[in-house]
Amino acid sequence: MTKIKLVLTTAAMIAVIPMAAMAAGENNIGSCGWGSKVFAGQKGIVPQVLAATTNGTSGNQTFGVSTGTSGCTQDGAVSSTWKTAMYIDGNKSKLAQDMSKGSGESLESLAQLIGVKDADKAAFYQVTKENFAKIFVGEQASAEQIALGLKQVLAANDALAQYTAAI
Repeated sequence: MTKIKLVLTTAAMIAVIPMAAMAAGENNIGSCGWGSKVFAGQKGIVPQVLAATTNGTSGNQTFGVSTGTSGCTQDGAVSSTWKTAMYIDGNKSKLAQDMSKGSGESLESLAQLIGVKDADKAAFYQVTKENFAKIFVGEQASAEQIALGLKQVLAANDALAQYTAAI
């Protein structure tokens, strides 16, 4: 009977680790809590899981958000950038065409996805056209490189910098 309990407990723990990692944030570590500080700058599954586990098991991230400590703020917005990354990855060639000319359905869809207001869309289209080479840094640019380039271009524009959080 104890062997069954051990197997069930182990299975439950293994199932919880990925959920904790996903809940931790954009890079699976989050941007606050002890785990994000202890494992800052480290890449790979192991540091991500350890950071998420540190934040999840000790409750320090919840405490940090509630009190504004441990690198956490109380004014942060909960957001997700995975949809933007998936959209860019699935539409790279069409986005490249549309950005190069400053118009098109895929560019309009991207603007909508990241929440560009109607009043800012013309500027968004123009800025992406003018900075096409900074956004698409080569024919083999990855979705991550494209997203980073787009984020940097928008961040440099006062009117469009507000949309970088969605990228």
